[in-house]
Amino acid sequence: MATSKQGATQRKSAADAAATDGGNADTREYERRLNALLRQIHDAPTFDDVLPQLEAELLSLLRAERLTVYQRGRHNREIVSRYKTGDEIKEIRIPVGPTSVAGYVALTQEPVRIEDVYDSAELGRINPHLGFDRSVDQRTGFRSRSMVVVPIINGEVLLGVLQVLNRSGGGAFTDTDLERARDIARVIAQKYRYDLRGTRGPFDHLVSRRRISRERLDELQNRAAREGTRTVALLLEEERLPPEVVGESLEHYYQVPFLAYDPDMEPPAELLNRVKRSYLRNNLMAPVALEGSTVTLVLDNPNDTNRIMELQQFLGGYNFDIRVGLPDDILRFLGTQVDSAAGSEHNLEDLVGKLADGEVEEELDEAGDDALVDENEPTVVQLVNRLIVDAHKLGASDIHVEPSKGTQPAVVRMRVDGVCRTMLRIPASHIQAVLARIKIMSRLDITERRKPQDGKISVKLKGRPVELRVATVPTVNGESAVMRLLASGGALPFAKLNLSERNHRETAELISHPHGLFLVVGPTGSGKTTTLHGVLGELNTPDRKIWTAEDPVEITQAGLQQVQVQPKIGFDFAAALRAFLRADPDVILIGEIRDQETAESAVEASLTGHMVFSTLHTNSAPETVTRLLDLGLDPMNFADSLLGVLAQRLMRTLCGECKQSYTPDAEEWAHLRHAYGEDEFDRLGMSREAATLYGPKGCNKCGNTGYRGRTGIHELLVATPEMHKAIARSAPIHEIRDLAHSEGMHFLMQDGVAKILQGQSDFAQLRRVTAE
Repeated sequence: MATSKQGATQRKSAADAAATDGGNADTREYERRLNALLRQIHDAPTFDDVLPQLEAELLSLLRAERLTVYQRGRHNREIVSRYKTGDEIKEIRIPVGPTSVAGYVALTQEPVRIEDVYDSAELGRINPHLGFDRSVDQRTGFRSRSMVVVPIINGEVLLGVLQVLNRSGGGAFTDTDLERARDIARVIAQKYRYDLRGTRGPFDHLVSRRRISRERLDELQNRAAREGTRTVALLLEEERLPPEVVGESLEHYYQVPFLAYDPDMEPPAELLNRVKRSYLRNNLMAPVALEGSTVTLVLDNPNDTNRIMELQQFLGGYNFDIRVGLPDDILRFLGTQVDSAAGSEHNLEDLVGKLADGEVEEELDEAGDDALVDENEPTVVQLVNRLIVDAHKLGASDIHVEPSKGTQPAVVRMRVDGVCRTMLRIPASHIQAVLARIKIMSRLDITERRKPQDGKISVKLKGRPVELRVATVPTVNGESAVMRLLASGGALPFAKLNLSERNHRETAELISHPHGLFLVVGPTGSGKTTTLHGVLGELNTPDRKIWTAEDPVEITQAGLQQVQVQPKIGFDFAAALRAFLRADPDVILIGEIRDQETAESAVEASLTGHMVFSTLHTNSAPETVTRLLDLGLDPMNFADSLLGVLAQRLMRTLCGECKQSYTPDAEEWAHLRHAYGEDEFDRLGMSREAATLYGPKGCNKCGNTGYRGRTGIHELLVATPEMHKAIARSAPIHEIRDLAHSEGMHFLMQDGVAKILQGQSDFAQLRRVTAE
């Protein structure tokens, strides 16, 4: 019996090996044929010339009955096929839009695979406006069934569409068929770029015509990226290039016609009834004409299909005639006055032009009377309002208004996901007025410019209150201002704090105790308040009385009694804690332990039957223990009261829309092993060859940074009986650290590496927030 089983196993292994060899042989044969096709296309004068000779081979490779290749000519409003398999039709013109499958792919630049193009329900699942024109089938007698349609793209530029019809032998096209169509589309794209004399970059045509040197262009592009401005603006203002010359270069790159500003063209009213001018200004696009079901759309980046598809959803099932335009011209089409000779004032005018009616309401006085901010108010007022609106939309935590030396423009930066981004530049002639407006809104003394001042701004964005803390500081170049946007949303659920399995389990166990002290520690802006409110959300039940003392109260929860401390009148954290103990609490949150008095009061409260939560500005969980002992706490009482310490940082996460996978090289893998601890890393049982990491790419969703949002990395010290003994005898930090690690604590760096291996972020972002 054993011999029979062994023989069967050997036969199965041989069969599997033969199947694998057969698959590899098929792949090699396909690649050989594809390379031969590439050479034939490359050697031909144009793709249209060689297509008839390649028809049979293309159909064989694609396993299809028919195909159509559409080209996007630079001055064509449609995509055009000048050759179609079959005898009857020699030219087809398709508008770019959802009225046809090929037009929809040209619009979205995304491939589609359809089982039956006559099935309107299947088409509707792709796009509610998508249709299939059956008239061609009716004229030719050919019945279209399954279809694969892929865009022909070189770089980021759409050059055409490849449409493949009816799989040989029947049935639907497979994923393999789709990938083969994409392979062939890439081959065609390379040829089309040469046929159409396309350039690799938006301004390469300027270099080829010797209007600017490559070195100077690189310098301007780097400067534009560094300063947050546009290369187009620098070419027009500093190089004095005519707009039509820059437009011609854009035309060569994007392969769509350039449209200069024409005062006789104005966005049709019926389109503006469906989409606001403010939205169009923010996205730098304008629907400037409507002919039948075709909208002439001008925008600064025709490759941005996300913007185009979003507008298509607003407007409905229109086709689009895409044009490229200069940003200033697009704003002029939308009725914004732009002074091209304004030089440094250009960005100020652009920003004002993007204001939307009714988006900001400012609370003007203590009585709460509101005044609507509209675009009839002075430019500076609109600018400050716009800064707040844009910061809120971006999810920024801070707005920095920074003066520069002499007549150089001031810089406005916003901190998004912990990183500052330059947003715009304000002319030196306007910066004092902007700062005065900020001080008026925050009720500060506008005549006092020698001393720092602190204030508060309360505004409403679309009916929802938003609060900003304002700090002005005099510098050698003049006053600067920082506006911090305070979180106005509810608490993040405990389950969404992204704690590791061990940290989540242990934290849930610790906070279930009826009394004790639990601390969350980390530097400013590390998410301590968010974590504590997530924990309080777990404890917030009708049978518990919860008091919080915070500075400021950023997150509110129903069922909590929340207090704003005011140190200027003597109502600090220690005073609030004393008051809470007289108000029958079960759970107490003290925003921060800053001194010995507050620390001793927190320990005493926890020893007298209360659950106490608080924060400290320390770098690690073990360091927190020694810091509190250094404040003068009694080691025995502190040991008895402490339940645990959670240290954390916020690490930027990769954008889920565009992050790209890769296999790490040996050097990167060695860095990860070293950061985690080589012995412990090896126990994870992961190999470099089988691991998949992710890196940033950049898209419109993440502002082309590759990162979107932040997540926590943590280390949790649990006060076990052994830890109590070590604290009671004031053990040094290295002993506490080693003991916590031996009892299961993973360090911040280790938790970060684990989340990198899960594809949440990369090593560069981990190193930004950890110093280990």
